[in-house]
Amino acid sequence: DTTTDEEAAVSPSAERPPSIHQKWNDTSINTYRFLSTIYAFILMGMTDGAMGALLPYIETYYGISYTVVSLLFLSPFVGYLLAALLNNLIHYYLGQRGVAIIGPICRLVGIIPIAFHPPYAALPVILLFTGFGNGIEDSAWNAWIGNMQQANELLGLLHGAYGLGATIGPLIATAMVTKGNLPWYSFYYVMVGLDGAGFLLSSTAFWAATGKVHRDIHRAANGGKRTTTRHVLREPITWLLALFLLGYVGAEVSLGGWIVTFMLRVRNAEPFIAGLCATFFWLGLTIGRVALGFVTGRIGEKLAITGYLLLSIGLQLLYWLVPNFVASAVFVAFLGFFLGPLFPAAIVAATKLLPSDYHVSAIGFAAAFGGGGAAIFPFAVGAIAQSKGVIVLQPIVLAILAFILMMWLGLPGGLRQGGLERARENHDKVGQPIRDVFGMLKGHSRK
Repeated sequence: DTTTDEEAAVSPSAERPPSIHQKWNDTSINTYRFLSTIYAFILMGMTDGAMGALLPYIETYYGISYTVVSLLFLSPFVGYLLAALLNNLIHYYLGQRGVAIIGPICRLVGIIPIAFHPPYAALPVILLFTGFGNGIEDSAWNAWIGNMQQANELLGLLHGAYGLGATIGPLIATAMVTKGNLPWYSFYYVMVGLDGAGFLLSSTAFWAATGKVHRDIHRAANGGKRTTTRHVLREPITWLLALFLLGYVGAEVSLGGWIVTFMLRVRNAEPFIAGLCATFFWLGLTIGRVALGFVTGRIGEKLAITGYLLLSIGLQLLYWLVPNFVASAVFVAFLGFFLGPLFPAAIVAATKLLPSDYHVSAIGFAAAFGGGGAAIFPFAVGAIAQSKGVIVLQPIVLAILAFILMMWLGLPGGLRQGGLERARENHDKVGQPIRDVFGMLKGHSRK
């Protein structure tokens, strides 16, 4: 019961071959590891969610503009980009153990200085480490769980944990500032303790998952050849999913990061109530990821996500055009609900469309590259808001949602259940569904 899944995969006496998807609870160590990844995603969510709630207070504390404060979103992008490029190398030489140690340490390197509220110029530099730590953990744990049985449900729980963290993070941060009359940086005292516990949990859970174990599994699955990141980046599906996740995460964090400011400045809400709106958004995201995770796989990822995106576009329009605070709070909660399953479904799509030896590199790159959306788009909102006002949040998010809908429809496979699996069997190319639709329309026009 204490044999790791890696050891079982490379052992000649293993009862299951490595091609069979493992379960999260088939060994005690797998269960421990799964729970440690859940905790890691809660911490990521708390860090990301609280930043949006604290943004108005950071802006006031340092006396800076929207554009300057938005650098707090942009700087982690460099860390995420490095994580996307180095994820495969870290796995190859250090295994999951390396991720489990480096990720929490980098997050602590970013959080501890913030707790001492240094000059503002230091904050964007410090947050590079947070971006890198979050990026390698995000990519590694998505790739690992995405290859398990019941991946839709498990990834729903994993990303639901992120949503839970992003729900309680703003709530705690807002309450500390508005009700406890504490300075904004007090929240990071709490995070130092929680991330310290996360380091102990993840490093012990994945201690046996060394680079040698990873290389042995890779050789067993791919005849001894190493699939490099450069090779995986030649696959169009990798880039399509990376762009999809870039836009999705950008929309998610732009909403979560600027909701409080939007409600304060545009909807004229009270400070604590404005903070609650961010909580409603992340709570909707959490519930959607968990609840819809049990729906998505049953009706097919391609059809389900298309439907969720169309509903999200409708809700975003209502959130923008209905100038009522209560209605805005309701719309943003449901918007979070239908956006929730998008990230997990993209990871599952990658496992179904790509060969197994591509998964660590492709999913790792797409997840980490997508995490850069948490930097680029919220920064863009802040930079444009400096001259146009924070109302620009709404059209930017709407444009992002339309963009990722096109990316999703460009994936191989039809909208029927099992379409992704058939697309891989038939060797369908990226953009095939769109070409088929245009072909049908062209045929009808000739008639």
